[in-house]
Amino acid sequence: MRIGIDAMGGDFAPLECVKGALSVHADLSRDDRLFLFGDEPSIRSMIQQQGGSQDQFTIIHCPETIGMAESPTKALQQKQQSSIAIGFYFLKEGKIDAFAGAGNTGAMLVGAMYSVKTIDGVLRPAISTVVPRDDGKIGILLDVGLNTDCKPEMLLQFGIMGSLYAKIIYHISDPRVALISIGEEEGKGNALVKESSELMRASDKLRFTGNIEGRDIFTDKSDVMVCDGFVGNIILKFGESIYDMVKSRGIDDPYWDRFNYENYGGTGILGVNAPVVIAHGISNDAAFRNMILLTKEMIETRIVEVFKDVFITHHAEEVR
Repeated sequence: MRIGIDAMGGDFAPLECVKGALSVHADLSRDDRLFLFGDEPSIRSMIQQQGGSQDQFTIIHCPETIGMAESPTKALQQKQQSSIAIGFYFLKEGKIDAFAGAGNTGAMLVGAMYSVKTIDGVLRPAISTVVPRDDGKIGILLDVGLNTDCKPEMLLQFGIMGSLYAKIIYHISDPRVALISIGEEEGKGNALVKESSELMRASDKLRFTGNIEGRDIFTDKSDVMVCDGFVGNIILKFGESIYDMVKSRGIDDPYWDRFNYENYGGTGILGVNAPVVIAHGISNDAAFRNMILLTKEMIETRIVEVFKDVFITHHAEEVR
C-alpha cells in the first residue's frame, strides 16, 4: 500500500513528520511505501540527521507550503505546487492509496472534497474524535467541527458513519448510537435533535439508544455520540483544555493521560471516496506515527468501500 504524508504540515514540520515516519517504518510490510510530500532538500536532510535511509521513502518535491492560518480555498487555488495540493492530486490519480497530514485542517478538508470528492449519497463528510471513557474503553464523537449547521438527515448519516467507523476501526461490536441533547427524555432538545431522533429511531442501519446529556459523554451510556459540528467542536476543545490544565498542574493520572492527542494520531474524514486522515497541528513524532498507523488501518479494512456499499446502494434505492 502507498501512504501519502504531508511532510510540511504541522507546527514542527518536517522534523517531527520525518521522525514519526522513521519510527513507524519497522511496522510496515515490504509492500508498504510512505510517500513524503514537501521540500525535498529539507526532508532528505532531516532523514540523514535522524540516521535514516532515504531509500525507505518516496519523496515528492513540493516547492510551496500552505500555512496554518491561510484561507483553505484561496491557498489551494494559488499554491498548486504545495504539499497538500500535490498530495491530493496523487490521491485523485490513484498514485497513492491514502493521504494524511497535520497541516492546515481547512485545506485538508477542502482538498479532500474537491479531489476525491464526497461519496454518492453522503450529504456532508464528517470528522470525529476519540473520547476516553471512565471504564477504560473509548467512545466516538462526531461531528467535531466540519459542519456547524446541520439538517436532521445529516445527523442520521453521521450516526451511520460513526457506527461503522467504531465497528471497523476501533472494533466495537454493535455500537450504541446516541444524540447529544439537553435531556435524556425523547421529547427534549431543539428542533434539530427532535427531528434527528425520529429519523434514527426509524433507521435499520444503526443501533439508536436515544439521547444523552453532557454529563454522559465520558461514561458507558453510548459508543457513538452524534451532534452538529458547532456543539462537537466545543466539546472537543473543552476536553483539550481540561487535559492541558491537568498537565500544567502536574497531576499524574492514567485516565487523564488518555486525553493526550498523541495516543490517537488523527482522525479520518468520513464520507469521502478515499482514506484521508487529519492530525493536530502540534503533532510530534509519536502523533505522526499513530496517524500513519491509523491511515494504514483505514486502507487495510477498506472502510471507504464499506461506506460506499451503504450509501451508494441506499442512494440508488431512493432514486428508483
